[in-house]
Amino acid sequence: MRHAVWIVVASMMVLASDAQVKASYCGAASYKRCSATAGPSCGDYSTAQGCGTRYKTVKETVFEQRTVNRCRTVYDTCTEQVPVTCTRNIQETCYRDECYTVNKPVYQTCYKDVQCTVRKPCFQTCYKEVSCTIRKPCVQTCYKDVSCTIRKPHFQTCYRDVCCTIKKPVCETKYREVCCTTYRTETQTCYRDVCYTVCKPVCETKEVPYCTGEWVTETKQVPGPIVQKCVTEPGTWEWDACRCQCVYKPGCSHTVCEQTCRTICCKRWVPRTEMRTVTCTRMEQEVRHCQQPYTVCRKIPETVVKQVPYNCIRYEQETITKQVPYTTCSWTCETITKKVPYTTCSWTCETITKQVPYTTCSWTCETITKKVPYTTCSMTQEVRTRKVPYTTCRQVCETKMVTKTRCVPRQVVESKVICVPRTVRRQVPVQTACACDPAQAPSCAAGAHCGQ
Repeated sequence: MRHAVWIVVASMMVLASDAQVKASYCGAASYKRCSATAGPSCGDYSTAQGCGTRYKTVKETVFEQRTVNRCRTVYDTCTEQVPVTCTRNIQETCYRDECYTVNKPVYQTCYKDVQCTVRKPCFQTCYKEVSCTIRKPCVQTCYKDVSCTIRKPHFQTCYRDVCCTIKKPVCETKYREVCCTTYRTETQTCYRDVCYTVCKPVCETKEVPYCTGEWVTETKQVPGPIVQKCVTEPGTWEWDACRCQCVYKPGCSHTVCEQTCRTICCKRWVPRTEMRTVTCTRMEQEVRHCQQPYTVCRKIPETVVKQVPYNCIRYEQETITKQVPYTTCSWTCETITKKVPYTTCSWTCETITKQVPYTTCSWTCETITKKVPYTTCSMTQEVRTRKVPYTTCRQVCETKMVTKTRCVPRQVVESKVICVPRTVRRQVPVQTACACDPAQAPSCAAGAHCGQ
């Protein structure tokens, strides 16, 4: 914008200088049309006769660049800590004792007599006689004399002295302090509503088929297993010259097969169906409510220091002399005669009569009286004390540092390049026209009006 203003000003100055040059011709516009034979010239332009080049002065506006130093204000942001006093509210919790009354239930269990009829089964055990034949083995033990030679050891215990070193333990009891945490139990009794179901008996009578029967005992003879018996003939004593003693030589043994027979008793079940009157007891459920106490246990830890004993064992060396036993053994030969048992078996048949039990059942009605418990509840008032918290508020003055920001001005020198206008003068060549021809311009030859 500033450069445009300077350009407009320079243009106006150039136009003004051109007007001054034209005005210097004695008010005439110019001498271009004046002839060479004209009268005396106007002004300093007497040399303008004839054709040629002349110069005129022209003003021009030029711009020069200049460096200018200017001061500018710059604001810097600074941060600083400023102490500020403020008030803070502190809440404290205190406790006061408050008495209140609670209703404490007291439960009491009472009993009432209730009569009911029950059916009791009466079982009776009866016996019947059953005859059967059994085979009884008759076992007989016999003895025979047998001579043999045995060697008997004779042991004798002797002693010798042995020196040895032993370590004798000596026990000492010491104590150390041990910190341990114990828990103290605090109990609190609370109550809750409990629903329970009571079964109420209802008796019903109906006819039902009953499957019963009886066992029938049958006796039959069956062949038994084939038994192999080993029969040994009697042995003899013979003199052995190599051993210088009598040696027993057993007799020959042979096996005999024998067919056995045994009697067995079989029981066979004979079923039958009969109708019986059965009294059924059906239980009807009834829901009841009661207050049931329960105990809440809370563990409170406590740290205690106790003396814990511990044993230290140290060993003391001691040399002792002890008697160490040792045993010597010697053998002696001895001839003895001993009884050698052997068994013979024979079978005998025997008829026995035994009592076989069976059970009969009959039902009897009986009226009984039983104690039925029920619970009564009565409320008693009890005064208790509890801690009620309340809050108090107090003010505390505190000084704390607050960060504040402020602007600090400072001068900054800046260098700028600007354009400055300047007017200069210079000579400009101008082409002039030749003298006027009288034939073409008779008015110029007269010289009456120059410049017309």
